[in-house]
Amino acid sequence: MLTGKTVLVAGAAGLLGSTLCQVLVQRGAVVIAADLDLDKLRQRLIAVGCTDQQLVLHQVDFNQPEQVALLFATYPQLTGAVNCTYPRHPSYGRHFFDVTLESFNENVQLHLGAAFLFAQQAAKHFSVHQQPLSVVNLSSVYGVIAPKFDLYKDTPMTMPVEYAAIKAAIVQLTKYISSYVNDSRFRVNAVSPGGLLDGQPETFLQQYKQHTLGKGMLNPTDICGAVVFLLSDDSTFMQGQNLIIDDGFTL
Repeated sequence: MLTGKTVLVAGAAGLLGSTLCQVLVQRGAVVIAADLDLDKLRQRLIAVGCTDQQLVLHQVDFNQPEQVALLFATYPQLTGAVNCTYPRHPSYGRHFFDVTLESFNENVQLHLGAAFLFAQQAAKHFSVHQQPLSVVNLSSVYGVIAPKFDLYKDTPMTMPVEYAAIKAAIVQLTKYISSYVNDSRFRVNAVSPGGLLDGQPETFLQQYKQHTLGKGMLNPTDICGAVVFLLSDDSTFMQGQNLIIDDGFTL
């Protein structure tokens, strides 16, 4: 589906980003894999069966405007860009009453700020080159529904308030930028996954599964098909949409 496409994957060393790189290569795309730590990126790519010889690796801090601008300027041939970044402050993930204003602001700045910067520079890239470009943002089911706090009963986990605020904002940011650029050749859409399996406690996994239609927590590969679709010509006139992949979690 992606033969002839050149796709930038931001946050390529992450759980979803590394798997997505592998899938995109398998679908025929030339992949620019970008992340802050190239050693970690290489290790993650090897872990999913993808070598760095199959991709172009690029080191970048997605909270640094000059670096992000340079990233897009380096690859004028881009046809797609996927933002899988997930920057967090060490204070991230506290229970609601334990979150300070400073911590909340810092985490929103890191994560939502990176999402804004990525999408803004993608739009500038399109304005310069005037070639079709599909941007895919990663939101979450918790960007569209209220948290189900019963899932976290008898676990040390919670649903961070910063995460909910950020992911909801990414859905609106997706619509805003698509509307602002106002050109059908430039597409911005979002994918909102349900929970991704990543070593969570068994108690949580069982409680989560009860809210789905049988799958429970998803694997990263379960999300990649929707991203591939949005990057392909099969979604040419989709604009500002949010595809929810959650096995019924939001029903």
